[in-house]
Amino acid sequence: MDHCIYCHHRLYYLSDGMVKCSVCKKKYSPARIHQIKNVMQAFCADENALNASNLLGLTYVTVLNYYQKFRHLCAEYCEEQYHLHRTSDSQYEEYLYIEKSKRRDKTAIFDAHNFLTFSYGERVYTLLMPSLGMFKQQFVEDNLEEVYHKEFSKFMRTSKIIKISEHDNAITKFWHYFEQFITGFKGVSSEHFPYYLKEAEFKFNTPIEKRTKILEGLYFREIS
Repeated sequence: MDHCIYCHHRLYYLSDGMVKCSVCKKKYSPARIHQIKNVMQAFCADENALNASNLLGLTYVTVLNYYQKFRHLCAEYCEEQYHLHRTSDSQYEEYLYIEKSKRRDKTAIFDAHNFLTFSYGERVYTLLMPSLGMFKQQFVEDNLEEVYHKEFSKFMRTSKIIKISEHDNAITKFWHYFEQFITGFKGVSSEHFPYYLKEAEFKFNTPIEKRTKILEGLYFREIS
């Protein structure tokens, strides 16, 4: 490591093994930077946190905490990119996602994640809509969950037809990608779902060979 990760000027090595920038004067451990970059590469290569922790000899909690930070950075980057291109021609469609294991449960409609998918060129932008969860208890008490279950089932049948018959565009490609991506996790809580959605958006929009470089810039900018 010859150049500062923050300002890219020359480094000099200290007797305690740390390095210090000749210009911005920041001091840090090359070993820790190396560790962060390794975890970042695993994240960008779609290694789950457990596999990455085993491969890198780190605790699962350590890797998971890094992954959560990376997901937040992905969300910020996606927002920045969309605002840069929002004046481009675009289209959008609504998507309703519910875990496959819950799709026969009549009350599970209230656990569904509803989001809009916008496309601009070959890129997509997602916008998560409010959850129906706040209405669940009242609808169950009024025996209306059957109505919503039927509507959900009809939607799923319709959406499958759309995915097959509609011309191949960025939106439908992303839906296929997202379904495969999210099933790689053993359930995602509603609290964390928005960040997993943005991780999928970032990875769909960004070639794998460019992901690490982008995240490195975001991560070290964040802590500078």
